[in-house]
Amino acid sequence: MLEVIRTRRSCRNFLKRGIEPEKLENVLMAAMFAPTAKDLRPVEFVVVKDKRRITELSKMTPYSGFAKKAPVVIVICYDAEKGRRFREDCSISAAHIYLEAVNQGLGTCFVQVADAQPGPEVTGQGTSPEELIKNGLGLPERFRVQCLMPIGYPEKAVPPHDEAEFFDKARIHYDRF
Repeated sequence: MLEVIRTRRSCRNFLKRGIEPEKLENVLMAAMFAPTAKDLRPVEFVVVKDKRRITELSKMTPYSGFAKKAPVVIVICYDAEKGRRFREDCSISAAHIYLEAVNQGLGTCFVQVADAQPGPEVTGQGTSPEELIKNGLGLPERFRVQCLMPIGYPEKAVPPHDEAEFFDKARIHYDRF
């Protein structure tokens, strides 16, 4: 597992290649195995493959433009009537997506939506990126949108994180700071 974690990098450039259904299903299964507060399982996923919809999603925030290069975008949503830990539950699911994507030879990147500023192409539409996405994807009013996870085959390999650089024992404290 540590090798998958070391290999995980944010991927913003993808090959023009689809994702095999079984690989995508494994990524989604990993996301659904993520723990949630009180095991309420309020996290849901919209898998977007339609190129037009992906292009619209790529306009939502100042940082989502690269999403238009991905063959699939997973939108992580939350049923606010089922739970109260929106950010935590969704973020853990996103981390599971990151790790299983790497395990499947895929890449992804977390694109914040909740509380994000609108991208230049949607500024002035009088609503937030979250509301625009909810409306565009037909989400019920009670749902929140935490993030987009554009996913696909990385355009180029990136070296794993360097253990010597990242594992800093000075950042570990036992019993007290």
